[in-house]
Amino acid sequence: MIQDFKNKTAVLTGAGSGFGLECARIGAARGMNLVMVDVQQDALDKAEAEIKATGVKVLARRVDVSDADQMAALADEVQKTFGAPHFVFNNAGVGSGGLIWENSVKDWEWVLGVNLWGVVHGVRLFTPMMLAAAKADPGYQGHIVNTASMAGLLTAPNMGIYNVSKHAVVSLSETLYQDLKLVTDQIGASVLCPYFVPTGISQSQRNRPDAMADEKPTQSQLIGQAMGEKAVSSGKVSAAEVAGMVFHAIGADQFYIYSHPKALGNAQQRFDAIVAGTNPVDPFAARPDIGEALRAQLRKG
Repeated sequence: MIQDFKNKTAVLTGAGSGFGLECARIGAARGMNLVMVDVQQDALDKAEAEIKATGVKVLARRVDVSDADQMAALADEVQKTFGAPHFVFNNAGVGSGGLIWENSVKDWEWVLGVNLWGVVHGVRLFTPMMLAAAKADPGYQGHIVNTASMAGLLTAPNMGIYNVSKHAVVSLSETLYQDLKLVTDQIGASVLCPYFVPTGISQSQRNRPDAMADEKPTQSQLIGQAMGEKAVSSGKVSAAEVAGMVFHAIGADQFYIYSHPKALGNAQQRFDAIVAGTNPVDPFAARPDIGEALRAQLRKG
């Protein structure tokens, strides 16, 4: 667990906004070297200028985290510039809704590419560097945090492609935690499972690849996007508060990071049904009005 962050290096994907930017702000306040990564150049430029103004060392790069070659080049540059990082925040993510059979191959490739493969690349590239640093220096301490979602513990309807990506990140992160425990006591891991927090993820469509420009969203996808924007924008817990939770978890060697612990009641119901072998529970049991409205919208025409 990292206790002293000064002059340590953090790699943050999705650093142009949301949790990534807020973690960069905390890292800067604690005197860290910051590697800021985002696919949206204008947001990255603005974030880079803000963090550089604090006086810390910043390496900002526009990178598509789903691209293996771009991520490999990033890892190589981080190694040459700062050496092995101490904190890796595999955080970049996009949101996407709609009935699961209506998602195109390009939809799947985009969402899984960013949400899952981005984490895969971060783990496979930076973990060996961190392990080498730990072997060379008994005082080295590192931590990897992967951003999943409460959607990684639940299966809300009309957002299946997102659920699939986030369930995979939870599984990957739990396995990473166990694998690290087999080989080192110097590197920890956590998974961040936020619920509805106002960030830019509800406007993910702005960063859809050009190859998807000719794809028109289906009715269920439009409904899912509208519901997602409403839910995210109404969140009462801020991205800055969640970033504070991330740094607390790093210092406390805490694996699961929840922005809304009360939402775990829904996860408990799901796991109880799994253990009992009963059919999946009604996700709208507590808010039947939402379920009725969604069914009515989807059954039109």
